[in-house]
Amino acid sequence: MTLKTAKTAVVTGGHEYDVVKLHLLFRGLDGIDAYIQHMDDFASSPEEVRDSYDAVVFYTMLMEGPHEEGLPGYAGKPKAAVEHLGATSQGIIMLHHAILAYPQCETWSDIVGITKRSFGFHIGQSIHVQVSDSDHPVTAGLKEWDMIDETYTMSEPGSDSHPLLTVDHPKSMRTIAWTRQYRMSRVLCLQSGHDDGTWRNARFREVLRRGILWCSGRL
Repeated sequence: MTLKTAKTAVVTGGHEYDVVKLHLLFRGLDGIDAYIQHMDDFASSPEEVRDSYDAVVFYTMLMEGPHEEGLPGYAGKPKAAVEHLGATSQGIIMLHHAILAYPQCETWSDIVGITKRSFGFHIGQSIHVQVSDSDHPVTAGLKEWDMIDETYTMSEPGSDSHPLLTVDHPKSMRTIAWTRQYRMSRVLCLQSGHDDGTWRNARFREVLRRGILWCSGRL
C-alpha cells in the first residue's frame, strides 16, 4: 500500500528513445508522478530542486564524464549532481543502458555495484525471466515470464547487491534486476527496458513501478 504519489525525475541523455511511448509508460504507472528531463536540465537545477524528487530514474547512456570543464552553461554541473546522489534518502533507479553510463566514474560504479562495466549488447533477445526473491516488495507474487529485450553481457553485481530477477541466456548477464544501498539511498538496477516492446510488458511495468515506490520508501 502506497503512502502517496512518488514525485520522480526521469533523466535521459546519450541515447535516443521513443518520446511519446516513454511518456506513456510513465503516465501509466500508478502512484508515480514522473518528470522526464535531459541530464542537462537535471544537472542545471538547484540542489533543492533535485532533492525534491522522491526518486530519480536514470535512463541515460552518457559515456564521457561526468565533468564540468568546458561545458556550456545550460549543461549545469553534472559532476556535482552525480556526486550528490545518496546524500538524502531519495531513491535511485538505474534503468537499462543507465547501468552502462559514465564507465570511468567510480561514483556511478559504486551506485550500480559493478566495478568493471565493460559490456556487449545484443538486441532482440528472447529471454525467460525468473524471480529469484519472491518475498521482496518489488517482486512479491510475480511469476516468471517471457519477453524480448536488448541484453548485456557484462560482470555480475557484487555480493553487496541483492538479486531480484535472473535469466539463463548466453547473451545476457545472469542477474538482470538487483537492489543495493548507496549511502542513504535505496537503489534498483534493471537491465531491461530497451524500448516499447519491453515497456508494454505488464510484468516489466510492475517491476519498474514497484521499484520506484520501494526505492522512494513508499512500498
